[in-house]
Amino acid sequence: MTGCAGGARRLLIRNARLVDGSGSPARPADLVVDGERIAAIGQPGSVSSASLRDLPVMDASGLMVCPGFIDIHSHGDLVLALPPAAQRQLLDGRISQGITTQIVGNCGLGVFPRTARSEPLLRAVVDWMTPRILADEQGGGGELAAEWPWSDLAGYLEHLENNGVWINAGTLQPHGPLRMEVAGLSRTPVDMTEAEAMGVMSRRLTEALDSGAFGMSTGLIYPPGLFASTEELATLAATMARAGGPAAFLASHIRGSSETLLEAVGELLDIGRSAGVPVQHSHSEAVGRDHWRKIETVLGMEESARTSGQPVSFDMFPYTAAATMMLAIYPPWALEGGVDRLLARLADPEARAAIGRSIETVRPSWHPRPPWTPDGWPHNLVRAVGWDRITIGSVGTEDSVGLEGMSLSDLGRARGKTPFDAISDLMIEQQGMVSQIIHGISGDDVREEGLEMLLSHPAGCVCTDADDFGKGRPHPAAFGAFPKVLGRYVRDQALLGWEEAIHKMTGRPASLLGLGDRGVLRQGACADIVVLEPGKVDGAATFDQPRRTASGIVCVMVNGSVVHADAERSAFKDQEERPAGRVLRRGR
Repeated sequence: MTGCAGGARRLLIRNARLVDGSGSPARPADLVVDGERIAAIGQPGSVSSASLRDLPVMDASGLMVCPGFIDIHSHGDLVLALPPAAQRQLLDGRISQGITTQIVGNCGLGVFPRTARSEPLLRAVVDWMTPRILADEQGGGGELAAEWPWSDLAGYLEHLENNGVWINAGTLQPHGPLRMEVAGLSRTPVDMTEAEAMGVMSRRLTEALDSGAFGMSTGLIYPPGLFASTEELATLAATMARAGGPAAFLASHIRGSSETLLEAVGELLDIGRSAGVPVQHSHSEAVGRDHWRKIETVLGMEESARTSGQPVSFDMFPYTAAATMMLAIYPPWALEGGVDRLLARLADPEARAAIGRSIETVRPSWHPRPPWTPDGWPHNLVRAVGWDRITIGSVGTEDSVGLEGMSLSDLGRARGKTPFDAISDLMIEQQGMVSQIIHGISGDDVREEGLEMLLSHPAGCVCTDADDFGKGRPHPAAFGAFPKVLGRYVRDQALLGWEEAIHKMTGRPASLLGLGDRGVLRQGACADIVVLEPGKVDGAATFDQPRRTASGIVCVMVNGSVVHADAERSAFKDQEERPAGRVLRRGR
């Protein structure tokens, strides 16, 4: 729902520099929160009355007040499903950087729908985003998120509501589980005709949209999305246009961000145009130095589409590295059948040699009619960035945590093997439970022109594309993405202004999601609020120390409840002890 949660209180923020999320110029203001909503906003002193005399007051002189940040692209699907105490622990980095709303179900990856047949495959693919800390440390028993008490999107959202969420949460319907239900992790539908399979997927998608999904996402470098044809995706997008109306959108991790970047963007635009649905280019990027220059062309293609009347937007994270599953370094044919089949191939000397040859020799190229031929491959990550630019993010067992943070080149040297053999052995040892961080995304430590071009473009939103799963080394965006933009690119580099940057974090994503009462500070809106110190705000997390709390975030409110407060600067130190978030559904 787009309504606000209860349990909040009345309070007054005085003398703030208000940036309301609309893109309008900052202005001095007082702001009154009454329960879950903003009761009044006015010039300093103008909202004073006898009824306000007993309210807790925060003097925000020298501070900025803005809407809570909306992360339109995250992967905390299973973090949100945790018991409240454990959930709060793993959401600490998000809350402390000012995120009050997040959207999950991205990149075609997710946890619904599921059947008895598809669940083992589904669990294996999303294992990298499954929390691993022990529930008995948080007042329960067993491993967190071991059970999924839902079978579809409606059941998932009902679980979140019954369980409680610390921040507002909504979801897309991921394409991957739709396809797994009818085809497992094979290239073609299983035990049914293609028409029958499309009928099942379309019906499931319609049910998800009716239950409040904000749209559908695809992950076209991951199984099973990489096996889907353009026609399959266009058919589902047309279903979405009929069932979801103009408010539902297609978010896509496109097929390739290196050699095939331009063709992959063209495919997304073609699908959106033919189906008549808005499209969101997920974490727009160029992977590998040879391809950074293509970002300008990508932005030009998307701008041209907008000029012709097509609704096109994108999100991006403010780092030159990305986090994902280690499965993504392997060629499509090696992933057919799922994680167990991949591990069996890696254990077979002949099959392993063939996989290694593919990684070393296959240059990605665009096939006119995906799914790809046995030798086809739209996005070879190793070829794009090299073994030395891929590091281990997390592993599945305690005895191997010392490998986290190590590059695959260093892993090979440490084990006296090639990087390919070393990581393939580790994948077998960890049963595929290995994540990676890929460097060289839209720039590097020296050059950031591509990243800055994306960040400064008016059609973009800021996102994290990162979460803390309680294991390994999370991407630092999980703790610092939004403050990093404000500190480094707004205050220090003046790449864009405060109002524009905050609009990209609040009003713009809210508009894309159709959230009329979030993402902007106005009378009657939900009281999702961030109070920050402009001179100090920044992202402190690094790849070596990824869980460092952001600086300069003074206070964070979710639906009027204080969920984070700086002990020195905030007058509201009595933080909420219960989940304050609301489950969001499209159009409601």
